[in-house]
Amino acid sequence: MGDELRFTDRMTDSDSLMWTIEKDPLLRSTITAVLFLDRAPDEKRLRHLLERGTRLVPRMRQRVRGNPYSIAPPRWEVDPHFDLAYHLRWVGASGDRDQRSVLDMAEPMAMQGFDRARPLWEAMVVTDLADGGAALIMKIHHAITDGVGAVQIALVLFELERDAALAEMPDAPQAEVMGQLERFVDAAKHEQRRGLGIAKRLPAAAAALAGAAVSDPLGSARRLGETASSVAKLAAPAVDPLSPVMSKRSLSVHFDTVTLSLTEAKAAAKAAGGRLNDAFLAATAAGIRRYHDELGSPVEAVRISMPINVRDAGDPEATGNHFAPARFPLPVTIEDPIEAMTTIREIVRAERAEPALALVDPLATILNRLPTSMTTTLFGAALRGVDVVASNVPGAPIELFTAGSRIQSMFALGPMAGAAVNVTLLSYLDQVHIGINVDPAAVTEPDRFLAAYRAGWDEVLAAAAR
Repeated sequence: MGDELRFTDRMTDSDSLMWTIEKDPLLRSTITAVLFLDRAPDEKRLRHLLERGTRLVPRMRQRVRGNPYSIAPPRWEVDPHFDLAYHLRWVGASGDRDQRSVLDMAEPMAMQGFDRARPLWEAMVVTDLADGGAALIMKIHHAITDGVGAVQIALVLFELERDAALAEMPDAPQAEVMGQLERFVDAAKHEQRRGLGIAKRLPAAAAALAGAAVSDPLGSARRLGETASSVAKLAAPAVDPLSPVMSKRSLSVHFDTVTLSLTEAKAAAKAAGGRLNDAFLAATAAGIRRYHDELGSPVEAVRISMPINVRDAGDPEATGNHFAPARFPLPVTIEDPIEAMTTIREIVRAERAEPALALVDPLATILNRLPTSMTTTLFGAALRGVDVVASNVPGAPIELFTAGSRIQSMFALGPMAGAAVNVTLLSYLDQVHIGINVDPAAVTEPDRFLAAYRAGWDEVLAAAAR
């Protein structure tokens, strides 16, 4: 599978936008993964595994290089000074040496910005846990890939057997450090190729539009109006959160986790004629309702941002980011779980059909042409009013190992990028692992939030017993 992954030598406009807006630290896009292992991995084997992985997956050895004299997106270039020892570190467990202690160690690691002169990932092995196990904490910049792509990369880096033979080490990719003139010429060629691509597509697109306008003028006008309205909705600023209590923001994070039976979660969704994502969002809504009620500040809806996977079905191995950010009010007052799942499913279905989702890259192209400060301001205005980010990532249905250790559970802690909460569901084997990332300035009682979120899932899981 590793040889099938495809990488480009430049960021897409969407990736570039994600990279640019980090001028505002609140909009950082760091993905943190915490894996719990049944025992400490063999250090030599893990170094071999990761070294090999960085040779198979170019992004793991590449840094970002922009050209201030060009509007072309930044390039991905192999770091000529790549040093695995910088990216992979080993520490002993602290505190009670339990799962909570590992999450406490992961938090400051996630809060630190990346060294932009190096490849955008780091890993830390935590050994000597009280139960005899270990943990692997990894953080990666969202500009490298989205959740689906991260799973694909993980399958390249991990093993399918505990005592798998050491695979042959491929050659390391060659580093090419361009001079300023070479960068300018390369960027100009990139823009020329992109312009030619657009020019080739325009006649066919224009002919199709003209044909539609002649055969169905009213329908064409209606679709044009719907697209314009959809774009306005996608780009509309939302400075103020809908939550009356989760309103403040900071640069800090607090991690928690919830583990559930995948079979039970799917059974609950099936009771409402839906799928796992319906149960996930309904449980999230129920947990948020409970949290607000307990604080004496009930709320009817919160603004949620949910990535919609727009990967081309014909190119499932494409890496990088292939998602569109749907943003909409999530009702939280529906107490009947069946009704909640049904209602939310219809809301999400309508959001997936928004015409603007197909225009995310063109919109990103326009934003990237603006001064960085203006881009950050405009994009930040659309993100700061988000209360919750929710992501559902299909994980591995098979058992995975790394350097002789069995992966027992894995949690993804997604970036908030201006939101108060990020909840990310990652399935693995027969379990659902949910990583909960909250801004402690917004969620001032994280233990209460965690209990409320678990109770929200209890509500939804009870639907399967009807």
